Amino acid sequence: MRTIILGSVALAAFALVGCNMQKGGEHHEVDTAAITDQLKASEAAWLAAYNGKDAEKLAAQYATDGSLANPGAALVTDAAGRRAAIDGMVNDPAFKLDFASDSVRVAKSGDLATTRGHFTMTYTDPATKKPANGAGNYLTVWQKQEDGSWKAVEDFITPGPAAEAPAAATG
Repeated sequence: MRTIILGSVALAAFALVGCNMQKGGEHHEVDTAAITDQLKASEAAWLAAYNGKDAEKLAAQYATDGSLANPGAALVTDAAGRRAAIDGMVNDPAFKLDFASDSVRVAKSGDLATTRGHFTMTYTDPATKKPANGAGNYLTVWQKQEDGSWKAVEDFITPGPAAEAPAAATG
């Protein structure tokens, strides 16, 4: 009898672990399409802030402990380092940026997501002091915050040719 009771308790525990639950115990379905739309809107605001050279809005896109990895620069993991990197970009008179996500993935839990995409930019080459062009890809990991907003917790930018768009499915 004790084995049956323990087995039932274990089965119930496993069933509860497998459920996605909110506070209070009610079942919670994650609307991944809505989160995808939120992240695309966040990226659009991020791009507008870059092109408006608004360092405050750019810095606000990151979580307190967010990391930023720019090509050729040291990884920064604190607000002061991120702000210095952002200021360096937006204070460059030649700086122009365009980027777009190619993929948005949302965790089933609804608290983490990634955006991966491509970018092109113009910047002042430190060696020649003349405008130069660059391109590459990025991967941003987003985390849902207590207030419901999404902030970048990892933002990695890599130079090189932009990824090709996935081939269209044929059927």
